[in-house]
Amino acid sequence: MAGGKDMIGQAETGSGKTGAYGIPIVERLNPSSRTLQALILAPTRELALQIADDLRALGRERRVSVVALFGGSSIIRQMEELRQRPQIAVATPGRLLDHMQRRTVHLGSVAVMVLDEADRMLDMGFLPDVSKILSQTPPARQTALFSATISPEIHEIAQRWMRTPTWVRIAAPLPTVDSIEQFYLEVAEQDKVKALRRLMRDQAISSGLVFRRTRHRVDRLARSLDREGGVGVLHGGLRESARLRALRAFEEKRTRLLIATNVAARGLDLSNISHVINFDMPEDIETYVHRVGRTARMGRAGTAITFVGQYDIEMFEQLRKKFGETLKRHPLNIYA
Repeated sequence: MAGGKDMIGQAETGSGKTGAYGIPIVERLNPSSRTLQALILAPTRELALQIADDLRALGRERRVSVVALFGGSSIIRQMEELRQRPQIAVATPGRLLDHMQRRTVHLGSVAVMVLDEADRMLDMGFLPDVSKILSQTPPARQTALFSATISPEIHEIAQRWMRTPTWVRIAAPLPTVDSIEQFYLEVAEQDKVKALRRLMRDQAISSGLVFRRTRHRVDRLARSLDREGGVGVLHGGLRESARLRALRAFEEKRTRLLIATNVAARGLDLSNISHVINFDMPEDIETYVHRVGRTARMGRAGTAITFVGQYDIEMFEQLRKKFGETLKRHPLNIYA
């Protein structure tokens, strides 16, 4: 970013990317100009708040002014903050569009634009909003995009809104799985729901995070388990208020299972997960480690159980090669 060129960074949450773009932004700003010079878009208010706090810390010595714009908070207070003419805005797309329609924020002076966790924004249906926002910023701006996965939609954004971007991969250290009991459970695809019900009945699952690959599969599994009660869902198709309700219910143990997609669960800091269940096989080793690393936090014990169906053999062999005897066969027999 320091060179002023557009860039695409493939980066996970926790890889230090806020510093990677925040430091150059703070250094590049003109502190004597009370215009909006940098705009960072984030998918959720939690992330927007975190980024804003980090940028305030980075820009303290230069007296950089930062505003956070997100839903679920007083828009009147945000309008008052905007009247102080901040130099950096960190915003969720929906709330920023609201301010733009009210003419309380203007993007004509934005020199640097950052799309943080772009894959989560697209998964949550923000592509039209992001495009509308980009269209209101100066064509000569520098644009940086960060995403854990690079989908065709990410390529589409790059082609339409960026100028020959540099591609960079920012590696984050994988979480350790040493303290996690890892099991695999061989089960036919059509019997996976039955197996999950048996686990819920027979195992001490006080708080389980269940992974599925798509939002539609998440919803389908939740409907199948509806009569069991105590099931929450987390995916990009939910409104932010619904996401927060699901997280709060899970943290307060009003729901026993939280069924989620990879994208929606990334960046969550939940310390009380007793079990991670890979209902759908992860796409690769890195995804597996990030998933199961959600349990056994802060010195607690944790268990990971991966369902192995007839279509999962190739990935399962990779897991066995990687983890050897630490990946044990689960004793459950669902046909008993």
